[in-house]
Amino acid sequence: MPRGDKSSYSNRQQRKARHIEEGYEDRGLPEDEAERRAWATVNKQSARGKSKTAASSNRSAAAKKAARTRKRNASKTTARSSSTRRSGVRKATAKRSSVRKTGARKATARKTAARKTTARKTTARRSTGRKLTRKTTARRATTRRTTARGTTTRRTTARKTARRSAR
Repeated sequence: MPRGDKSSYSNRQQRKARHIEEGYEDRGLPEDEAERRAWATVNKQSARGKSKTAASSNRSAAAKKAARTRKRNASKTTARSSSTRRSGVRKATAKRSSVRKTGARKATARKTAARKTTARKTTARRSTGRKLTRKTTARRATTRRTTARGTTTRRTTARKTARRSAR
């Protein structure tokens, strides 16, 4: 295909280039400069004229970043799988180095256990606090009952006095 041949562009791209070119000519640019700029614009918008959908240029920044991350992680997993095949020699050295690391592992295990117990205590305190507030709000709530004569009586006050006397 000779340089400057526009046959590989879609009808939509050619139409877009014509409209852009007319806009530049209306602004006073020479015809050849307007055409050059129009095709440059079409190329930029449609991934350099190579694809009709231009999926890569229309992707958001987050989608591009995700694609790069997937590609990078895929190369890591293939490197790991090939290294595990050759791990016969590494097992012996791993055993030697694990002996050195056990002291450090025990220390970190103790620290994490201590953190877990303090976390349990604080969550237990929070939950008991919630239970108490629920009970007190239940006690404070008064349900009113309307009798046949139209007078209202409070039922919970009798319950409160019964509970207090039971204690």
